[in-house]
Amino acid sequence: MPTRPSPSRESSPQRVVLAAQQSRVFAPAYYLFGDDDYLKDAAIRDLLDAALDPASRDFNCDIRRAGELDAEGVNDVLGTPPMLAERRAVVIRDVAALKKAARAQLDKYLTRPASDTLLILTTPAGGKTDAALSKLTEALNFEPLSPERVRKWITHHATTVLHIDVAADAVQLLQQTVGNDLQMLAGELDKCASYMLGRDPNATSIDADGVSAVVGVRRGETVTDLLDAVARHDAPTAVKLLAHVLGQPKVTAVQVVMMLTTQAFALSYGRARREAGVSTNRLPAEFFSFLKETGGYPGRPWGEAASAWTKEVDGWSTASCERALDLLLSADIALKDTTVSDAEQTMMSLTLALCALRSRGRKAA
Repeated sequence: MPTRPSPSRESSPQRVVLAAQQSRVFAPAYYLFGDDDYLKDAAIRDLLDAALDPASRDFNCDIRRAGELDAEGVNDVLGTPPMLAERRAVVIRDVAALKKAARAQLDKYLTRPASDTLLILTTPAGGKTDAALSKLTEALNFEPLSPERVRKWITHHATTVLHIDVAADAVQLLQQTVGNDLQMLAGELDKCASYMLGRDPNATSIDADGVSAVVGVRRGETVTDLLDAVARHDAPTAVKLLAHVLGQPKVTAVQVVMMLTTQAFALSYGRARREAGVSTNRLPAEFFSFLKETGGYPGRPWGEAASAWTKEVDGWSTASCERALDLLLSADIALKDTTVSDAEQTMMSLTLALCALRSRGRKAA
């Protein structure tokens, strides 16, 4: 009998699942937690598809919510043998909702799990990780992907699930428009693929024009284009872009302020590093460290953000960065005040004020 691979606790959960798929050798129990429910659901599908015979799956797959199970229910669902198959699978969602007696029954089972049952336990996004379960199972932490990994995921999903390639500029435009929510990206990718094949049944790739037609945003009109215009104090371009950006269905004024705030903090940090003697060619690495430390969302992959900030940091003084942060705080408060109805006017005033903060008389070191 093949031996189950023993992945390191530091292995990515996707690699652990892929190894199980390829070897068709599984841990007796998996515990899926973390803040990305889309990745957890994908892992469940992959494990079930690999573990169960499609012909007998309906008889050997039990998916339950923990709140629906008492101790007897846990005992029954875990004690049922496979029917005309090598293995059966049980998924218990939101395992923390088990009552005390039901949880005791689960813990008892995990001390001697059945060799012919694949058990998958989950905790939803935002839920507290169960330390005891982590020790008794193959624990997989599904954290949201970094923007760089999201970009790779878009390409992977298109080619493996939708069986269509996607151009690099199309990937960039899609991510800039939709963001990093994998479920939303998957939905938009499916629409893009349908659009391309509807236009040309022989299409083999999604291009930027196809993405633009589906999401309603053209290249040069994304939120990152607005961020760049503000960073270089280009008021005419920023003002022109603002209405386009705020008119996009998945963009809010508060989100734009959050991204502008991340950018302002980054420019302030970069300004301080420059004044400490750090050269321009070292700044991208400094910005990476900043993003890793703060966890700020720049609205794009870190590499792109670091490159953009490096180009513009010498146009900002310490005082202008501080003033920018004051302006952003005031705008954030105004946008969250229920008496403020004209978000676009608030954003217009903010954009013009930020673009007016050009550092005077400063030259690159």
